[in-house]
Amino acid sequence: MIPRYARPEMVAIWEPQTRFRIWFEIEAHACDAQAALGVIPRSAAEAVWTAKDVEFDVARIDEIERETRHDVIAFLTHLAEHVGPEARFVHQGMTSSDVLDTAFGVQLTRAADILLTDIDALLAALKRRAVEHRDTVCIGRSHGIHAEPTTFGLKMAQAYAEMTRNRARLAAARAEVAVCAISGAVGTFANIDPAVEAHVAQAMGLAVEPISTQVIPRDRHAAFFTCLAVIASSIERIATEIRHLQRTEVLEAEEYFAPGQKGSSAMPHKRNPVLTENLTGLARLVRAMCVPALENVALWHERDISHSSVERGIGPDATVTLDFALARLTGVIDRLVVYPETMMRNMNRFRGLIHSQRVLLALTQAGVSREDAYRLVQRNAMKVWEQGADFEAELRADPEVTAALSAAQIGALFDLAHHTRHVETIFRRVFGEA
Repeated sequence: MIPRYARPEMVAIWEPQTRFRIWFEIEAHACDAQAALGVIPRSAAEAVWTAKDVEFDVARIDEIERETRHDVIAFLTHLAEHVGPEARFVHQGMTSSDVLDTAFGVQLTRAADILLTDIDALLAALKRRAVEHRDTVCIGRSHGIHAEPTTFGLKMAQAYAEMTRNRARLAAARAEVAVCAISGAVGTFANIDPAVEAHVAQAMGLAVEPISTQVIPRDRHAAFFTCLAVIASSIERIATEIRHLQRTEVLEAEEYFAPGQKGSSAMPHKRNPVLTENLTGLARLVRAMCVPALENVALWHERDISHSSVERGIGPDATVTLDFALARLTGVIDRLVVYPETMMRNMNRFRGLIHSQRVLLALTQAGVSREDAYRLVQRNAMKVWEQGADFEAELRADPEVTAALSAAQIGALFDLAHHTRHVETIFRRVFGEA
């Protein structure tokens, strides 16, 4: 985690004190279940809970681990220093992965909850800007080249629909990793009753893993981190759109430039899209953590720990980075400066060329073959590209065109409203309301 790109609430989930607190709760709830089954004395379970308000000494646990070379044993040793002799009943029939995997599920679930809230905030910002600019006409581009008119509101609505899908994916991914495994060595429950697992799962807000092999299957986690990567890619797509629109020769929208902000150490005139460029970079980081998660799926037999070092890194780094990125994008969208006049000026730069498809279709409907219609339209369009001519004027002066279409018919094909007449239909599809 880099503090520059981290927010406190998400960071707190991955702090050692939080991790040890979750470990404690898992062990304490397991003791309650064991006591209910008569495996350990009720007094022992109660003794463990006396440590519920303890602030675990991270330095002391690290000190023990340097000797034991085992993090869970180090924690249990430190816990025993607080609980006393009754601590011998802690971890009965359990293996380290029971604690580690269940705790990881808790952490990922909490992280997902924050990310879902982040997406909700982004969705609200996108919807507000979509409604605001529903009828703000701008040029649509394919291959970076002028295509046909669209509206800036539709751009925002598209992003809204995309993030709505991402929210659904994340909710599903959350459910997939929100599982508990307290099944003992190689997952057979040989030395612990499945009722203990069920009790811990309910207490920790998790589902029971149907079959674990001493570890929770890592396909669950691979799906989770892949989902984060998809969300990051959506962030980058939106950020890239804004970066293109902020180019000096385009300048249809730009990031808010605050009073006192500086764009360049050398050139005082600069107003750079630094936030969306930053988002592009952060998206790369989140995506980079997807492949290690996929490679974690193939563990040896019932368990190895090749996944452990990976997850210690990608767990906090992917969630913290994505949390920051979602919040940053929300701020960008919320304060994005939009220039409708520039949009219209850019759209008219090539003097009617954007209506070429309507002319093509009108000619075919008037009886001209598609091949000939395409040739006629392209012939006149090239004069606009190469000579700066007016497209409508060239069409009116072309005898082959006017043989099929009257001047009035040609003029009607240049009506901008034709391209936006179904915006309301699209908005209903996306937002489900008028």
